[in-house]
Amino acid sequence: LRCGMRSTKCQLLVTSLCVMLLGLSIATLSTVTHYGLRFTLISNVSLDTNTYKVIHHTAFYFGICLSMTLILAALLSSAATVRESQCLTAMGFFCFALAFCGLIPAACWRYTHSTEVEDSMMDVYDFVYEEVRRNTSSFRKHELTAIHEAFLCCGKRSPFGDTTDVDTKTCPPDQVHNEGQDCLREIQDFLKKHMDFVFSLLGIAIGFTVYGMFLTSFLWFSIHFSSNLYRKGKYILR
Repeated sequence: LRCGMRSTKCQLLVTSLCVMLLGLSIATLSTVTHYGLRFTLISNVSLDTNTYKVIHHTAFYFGICLSMTLILAALLSSAATVRESQCLTAMGFFCFALAFCGLIPAACWRYTHSTEVEDSMMDVYDFVYEEVRRNTSSFRKHELTAIHEAFLCCGKRSPFGDTTDVDTKTCPPDQVHNEGQDCLREIQDFLKKHMDFVFSLLGIAIGFTVYGMFLTSFLWFSIHFSSNLYRKGKYILR
């Protein structure tokens, strides 16, 4: 039993280190997603009726809470391993379970709403583009120019292949002359790569949280039975 406990403690320490790195990665990704130039531009331009702003803020706060839960689970598990404390082990298991309950809905939402973020972001661009096309003196012109510079794209491709006045006035010079990328396609490709990375990170985090729950539960039972075996057969003379 003591040999199995030592093996479990080593595995739990390694798992805790990996979970802490995952928590820091999720926190970094959430911060970059929230304060990144491309995401911030679209969020500032989007209307209240568009779902992107809600998704943008919700993803940030969810990611921060999830990362804090994972880091706390890693710290508690490490402390429980060193001190062989049943209380700390139970608290570590609870944090792993809490993180698991948050990761599963997030992964399911990403799978069932795979194009919602992309569609909402492209809707924002469509709105700004049409506003500028109808009124070139609108303040939306500066916002459209900023989007073109951030995504390194130029307008929307016409089936006739011509360039509108909007593209000429709001696109970077090199994009206009070299027939730059279609912004709708560029936004879609950028978000697809970003969301695929997020989904992969969620999958890895789910695997480590499940393994962490298994190790913490095994360690708790090991400590419990080891303590009982240590007391067994001892007597007190009065």
